[in-house]
Amino acid sequence: MPILKLMPACKDYLWGGSKLREEYNIRSDLEPLAEAWVLSCHKDGPSTVANGPDAGLTLPAYIEKHGKEVLGANCARFEEFPILTKFIDAKGDLSIQVHPDNAYALAHEGQFGKTEMWYVLEAEPGAFLYYGFKHPITKEEYKARIENNTLTEVLNAAPVHRGDVFFIPAGTLHAICKGIVIAEIQQNSNVTYRVYDYGRLGADGKPRQLHVEQALEVTRCVPPSPQDFGGHLAACEYFTADLARGGAEGMCDESSFTSLLITDGAGALACGGEELAVRKGDSLFLPAGSGEWKLTGAISALVCRVPPRH
Repeated sequence: MPILKLMPACKDYLWGGSKLREEYNIRSDLEPLAEAWVLSCHKDGPSTVANGPDAGLTLPAYIEKHGKEVLGANCARFEEFPILTKFIDAKGDLSIQVHPDNAYALAHEGQFGKTEMWYVLEAEPGAFLYYGFKHPITKEEYKARIENNTLTEVLNAAPVHRGDVFFIPAGTLHAICKGIVIAEIQQNSNVTYRVYDYGRLGADGKPRQLHVEQALEVTRCVPPSPQDFGGHLAACEYFTADLARGGAEGMCDESSFTSLLITDGAGALACGGEELAVRKGDSLFLPAGSGEWKLTGAISALVCRVPPRH
């Protein structure tokens, strides 16, 4: 099986910048370039195979052609492709928002909820993000602070530096703020409830839609909890995430596909008798059962797999 290089689906949300094109080699004419969905089977933006005999197929079409065996046995329990990986360039502040859990999202939105993790690639001096609350508050106080524009006074404003990792379970209020570039690994979902958006106007000249009623139902009004990921950068039912550098080796067995997102540098990825030159911004997909792989060169990558059921 070949090493698949994927082309992303891109988004031009109003808070985006130009770093993904200028520094991460993402090809897109969008301006601003806010997000690149580098591993995606979501209907709102599937990624596309860029090399080999299946070049031009979307990732969902590739999976349909070759069968779900390319995803691995650990994915059999999921109705759909379990994860979505993005680059995000926040030149401006993202809205303060929250994602529902599976039960709420399936009942109200017809898709799954969203737990995610962020790996910080760049952060300007003084950059921060909102990550849960400073202390527990009641739903009544939460609602009142949304209405009187004092919500940020009770949010946990976390300083951000390159290499930081944040794990955001569904129900955690959060916002990426300006001057940050991240790689995000998340559940395969595009359900977002905006709570506060700084009064900004969308492309249609109207204030962007808020989802306060839904947010009040799904938000956990408590500070973030410490997490133990068993040696991984992050881990949950849907993914494990690890950092690998040049010289790193791994095994892509029949249990799960392996995704490698090149976050810095340039080098090569070898697997199954094939070697492919790779560089910052590249997204590589190894079908389950591809065997041993190795990264060489001055290079860093996020490695993602789907774990077995716990």
